Parts: sequence; C-alpha cells; structure tokens
Amino acid sequence: MSSDGVGGRFWRKQKLGSRDFTLQERRATGEGEGDVEAEEGSIRQGVSTEYRTYKRRWFGLAQLTLMNIIVSWDWMTFAPVASQAAEYYDVRESTINWISTAFFLAFVAVFPISIAILHRGPKLAFMTAAVLILIGNWIRYAGSTKASGGNIAYAMAGEIIIGFAQPFILAAPTRYSDLWFTNRGRVAATALTSLANPFGAAFGQLITPLMVKKSGDVSNMVLYISIISTVCAVPAFAVPAKPPSPVGPAAETPKLSLRESFGVLSRSLEIWLILVPFSIYVGFFNSISSLLNQIFSPYGFSDDEAGIGGAVLIVVGLIASAISSPIIDRTKSFLLTLKILVPLVGPPTQPRNHFNFGVGWWPAIRRYLHHR
Repeated sequence: MSSDGVGGRFWRKQKLGSRDFTLQERRATGEGEGDVEAEEGSIRQGVSTEYRTYKRRWFGLAQLTLMNIIVSWDWMTFAPVASQAAEYYDVRESTINWISTAFFLAFVAVFPISIAILHRGPKLAFMTAAVLILIGNWIRYAGSTKASGGNIAYAMAGEIIIGFAQPFILAAPTRYSDLWFTNRGRVAATALTSLANPFGAAFGQLITPLMVKKSGDVSNMVLYISIISTVCAVPAFAVPAKPPSPVGPAAETPKLSLRESFGVLSRSLEIWLILVPFSIYVGFFNSISSLLNQIFSPYGFSDDEAGIGGAVLIVVGLIASAISSPIIDRTKSFLLTLKILVPLVGPPTQPRNHFNFGVGWWPAIRRYLHHR
C-alpha cells in the first residue's frame, strides 16, 4: 500500500484471476467538481471506475417533490368546495364530481406513454408534466375569469390536461432516485417524493375551503392555484438530465426493454395479487377524498370542517406508515400485516345504520361532543 499525497491510497500488484488491477480509495474532497459530495470506487474487468454523487441532485429532488404536491392539489381544486363550484359554474354537484373522475380517466389513458418516456430518463418526463400542468391550469382559469360565473367546459378541459401530467410525475421518483442517488439515499429519496403526492391532496382539502366562502370566490381560488402551480412547474426545465458521471453501479446496470418488463410482470402471480387489491383500495380512497365534502354536508359539517377531516384522513395515514414501515421492514411481517390491517378498511365505509360505522362515526362523535 502507498499514498498519493492527496488523501488517496493505492493497493498495487494484486491479482484477480489472470487480471492485474489497481484500486484507489479517495476521500470526498470535491476536487474537480464544485458539487461533488462523495466518491466511491469499483472494479470491473480490471478497469477502475470512480463513482460520485452531486449536490445538484437535491434541486431535482425538490422539484419532483413540489410537482407531486401541486399536481395532487390541482386534482382537489373543486372537490372540497363542490357546492360553491356547482353554483359558480351553474351545474349540478354531480358535474363537479365528474371533474375529479375525468382527472383519473386521463391518468389511465396516458400512463403507458409516461412509462415509455421515463424509460428514456426523468428529464423529459419532468418537462412534459410541467407543460401539461401550465396549460391545464391556465385553461381552467380562462373559463373562470368572471366572479359572476364560469365556463364548466374550460374547467373540465383543464382538469383533463392536468390529469395527463400526473403519471409523468407520480411514476418518476424511482427512476430519478435510481439515476442520481446511491443505495444509502435511494429509498429515502423515493419515499419523500412519493409521499408528496398525498400531501398535495391534504393541502387541497385543508386550504381550498379557506379560499372559497361563496361562489364568487371560485374565480380567485382558481387564479391563486394557477399561480402556485406555475411557480412550482417552471423550474422543471432547469433540472439536469443526468449526472455527469454514474453515481453507482446501479446507474450503469442495463435495463430491460419495456416489452421484456411487461412480459415479466404479466407472468408474475405475486404482482397480480398486489396490483388488483391495491388498485381497488386506491379507487375507494380517491372516491372518498373527492366526495368527502358532500358526504359530510348533510350532517351539518361546514366546508372547513370537511376539509379538516380530509386532511386528517391523509396525514394520519402518512404518519402511521412512517411509524409502521421501519417496524414491518425489520420484522419482515409484510403478509401478516396485510391480513390484519386490510380487512379494517371495510367497516369505515359502511352506512351509518350499520353499527354507526363509517360516515356515521363523524355525526356520532359530533353529537357526543355537542351534548357534553
């Protein structure tokens, strides 16, 4: 072993089979790149490879987090104030419900394209989502400029375009973290950006009712959300396409083609056993989130109270997952946890006349507090 005089150490004249190789281990000094945070070494077929992580990855991570928040907030623009939105656009509340439904139908229609684009790298997906978010938000506002009333066709068209944007952002965290983060930070980066999406829905449930007290406030609410969406989307065009050099061996690992990937997944029984129940649960959750204001309204709850209930529904789940995930991962009790917890999803969705479960819980709690 010898020193190179700048903090590196070399091991020389070693044998790996019939190949000579030299391994260099260097401490992170940041030399040569202003945003280098760490360096690692690897040997492949006698060739020394140096891996680096870059500070600029945090900019892309922050941008992905913001866009996941805002695209989910855009979905929850009208649902928390459905009655005021229906009055403003001069339609029934069921039409406002269709705005949320159209958002998800747009997601389903575009997700195969988003997978193909993400397969080429996250940069193009970021820009595509940003363009769609910008166009969709300002089309919605184009039909909502007058305080006296709006055009529901513009609102619906804008919501569909924003729905086209969501799969590009929602599926991007794993691809981005694989490209920019090492094994030590990849899981945390993926979790942060993925959990940002339900946080956006929580913001929508909580903040939107504070903006709208009467039907005439809908115009300003759409304008404010459009401005916030623009601020969050524009920086996506400045996100670097890829790091200057690979951050680790995983970034250089050849990926299966889309056809090969779909073939492997379609033949996996485990994937289907997870996909089908999870899809049904997500459908239930999104339906309840979209209709929560109208579910609570007959029981005398205000929009603000319904919004708080919607935010609690999401935030409590996120906190519970943050606490339980490390425990479940450490004990490897994945299947047991599913068998215990998933059946508990059913009772809260039952009508009030079934033992006061579900929607009936909230009125029961409120009556109890009122009579104390």
